[in-house]
Amino acid sequence: MPGPLIEPSTDNRDPQHLRLQTQAMARTRDLLNQAVSRLGIRARDLEIRFDLRGRAAGQARYGGPSLWIIRYNPVLLHENPQRFIAETVPHEVAHVVAFVRYGHRIRPHGPEWRAIMEQFGATPERCHRYDLSRVPRRATRVFPYHCGCREHELTSIRHHRVLAGQTYLCRRCATPLRPGRRALSQVDPAR
Repeated sequence: MPGPLIEPSTDNRDPQHLRLQTQAMARTRDLLNQAVSRLGIRARDLEIRFDLRGRAAGQARYGGPSLWIIRYNPVLLHENPQRFIAETVPHEVAHVVAFVRYGHRIRPHGPEWRAIMEQFGATPERCHRYDLSRVPRRATRVFPYHCGCREHELTSIRHHRVLAGQTYLCRRCATPLRPGRRALSQVDPAR
């Protein structure tokens, strides 16, 4: 029998959301019980959260000695309840079971994970195919950069890497990208 399931943390008290979260927790518990009985893995504490945002449907994380955390996306659960419980829940539980049984050095979607997915009766697909049109997207900030031949835009991640010392080269002219827009004197009128 798996260790205790820690109740989900959520601010959303809508009865339909809570019903779907309860179903996802029950399916998670059933799959963990299957893994314990069929595979003989040791029970671990598992915390389930419904706080994942963005385009990911679920995430399995190691939270410390004998604690695993599975995070589910409540928007995708609400909009795709049957598929979410049939596909995403086994996907994330299979990650936990594979890492507990085989260790942390396996590939996340490798043969061990695929075999566990098949034992759960689920298709071992790496990515979901949910409609994401209603999922809120985070606005990506871009920063102007330039090289010897043109202007570029770098995401905030790459911009901060440049500030930390990383150098990016233009694929066309192979010169380093520099912050800011090109000066008018640098613009080649022939281009």
